Amino acid sequence: MAHTLESWVQIPPYAAPIAQHPAEDSVTQTEIAIPSSSPGVTQANREKTSSSNAKAGSSSFIAGNFTNAVISAALNVPAPTTPSDPRKTEGRLLSTRDSLSIPITAVNFRRFVSKTGAIFWLQDRVEEVVFWRKGWKVTVSWMAAYSFICYFPQLILLLPHVILLCILYVTYNVQRPSDQAEDAPLKQPWKATEAREGSSEWFANLQAIQNLMGFYADLYDNFVPFLPHLSHANQSSAPLLTFLIVSGLLALPILPFIPLRPIFLAIGILPLVLTHPTTQRIIPAILDAANRIYYTRIQRMIDNDRLEDVVWSAPLKDVELWENERWSTATVGQNTSSGDSGWSKSNLKRGERKGWSRRRDGWSEVNDLGGGLDGDIRSNLTFTLEPGWHFVNTEDWRSDMTGSWVPDVGADQDGWVYTNDVWNEPCIKPPEEWKLRGMTRRRRWTRRIYYVGPEVSS
Repeated sequence: MAHTLESWVQIPPYAAPIAQHPAEDSVTQTEIAIPSSSPGVTQANREKTSSSNAKAGSSSFIAGNFTNAVISAALNVPAPTTPSDPRKTEGRLLSTRDSLSIPITAVNFRRFVSKTGAIFWLQDRVEEVVFWRKGWKVTVSWMAAYSFICYFPQLILLLPHVILLCILYVTYNVQRPSDQAEDAPLKQPWKATEAREGSSEWFANLQAIQNLMGFYADLYDNFVPFLPHLSHANQSSAPLLTFLIVSGLLALPILPFIPLRPIFLAIGILPLVLTHPTTQRIIPAILDAANRIYYTRIQRMIDNDRLEDVVWSAPLKDVELWENERWSTATVGQNTSSGDSGWSKSNLKRGERKGWSRRRDGWSEVNDLGGGLDGDIRSNLTFTLEPGWHFVNTEDWRSDMTGSWVPDVGADQDGWVYTNDVWNEPCIKPPEEWKLRGMTRRRRWTRRIYYVGPEVSS
């Protein structure tokens, strides 16, 4: 009784069986005679040969299973009931040259993995130059070459010649190494090799492909949030369109006067300067400080826009409050009022400054404060102003994020300035030894008040 494929496997409606050759319809098993070992082959040699063959077979087996698993995961989805072309292509293009087929996908994937070693080798060399991995001499040499091309752009036409000459020079050294004697025979010429499936080079290519796919997906995810501004999905598209049209028209008369060589020189050199290790250590601090200054100024502009007419015409000034905390190992791991483990106003010593103070030294006018000494300043802390002065109702207490009261030191990202056990030696980040000796921190809060006079306020 002949059995067909349909009698053993349930074929889904979107798949079609591949026709087989008549000679391959049945498979028979035959015994293979194992030749007897020759007297010169020992048991140890047989075990060594068996071990090496098993290792190679195991590597190829893992590689084949890995490839099949990747393809199965990518294609383990039902095909559409009706064929369609989401890219709306016309005619036969490279993307539509072959129909979707698992055998073709498997073959092309294996071919692609084995042949991409040169691409990722070039990618690694470029990253080493850009990120200064080969030392400053190599990167600076490339910067000098790029600068030379910027001032003599006609040299770009000679780049193909330079590239081919470099390749010929490298392949020449393969046959004739510099340390080889003149009468020595020539070595084999360089040949392009492909990574054998299951080898370490093959898996290295596969790892590079995996990371490149993840990099592209991350790049795509970071770009997608900006698309609503370009697709008229929000209100920023119209101002952006107006800005582009106006700026483009204004730029037309000055285009002939723009120096292109210095501009392209800066475009090429600036990324290499930004990727220098020293620059990478400095940039985060600079960006953080700039971001806090920018946020402070933008917030002040918003506050000014919300001011009432009576406040606009009145004298304005800032009042200050100081938030004081002490670090203690007893509160490490506990939920404190500040939200930072180990820091709390309840850790303040008896007789020293309280949780909130009116002046920078922490000792003056602490008894003028009303409300709770621990908690949210915006809801629990108030104090009496001088006659005729009033708080601006459209604003709230704001922390000094830049630490402007210690200009030579600054503050951390939350506005805290750290000091030692006796509230001296301010710094942005406390040293580790302060945890044993004791350390404190302060944060400045400000709010604007306006003057309307005793008669008007009464």
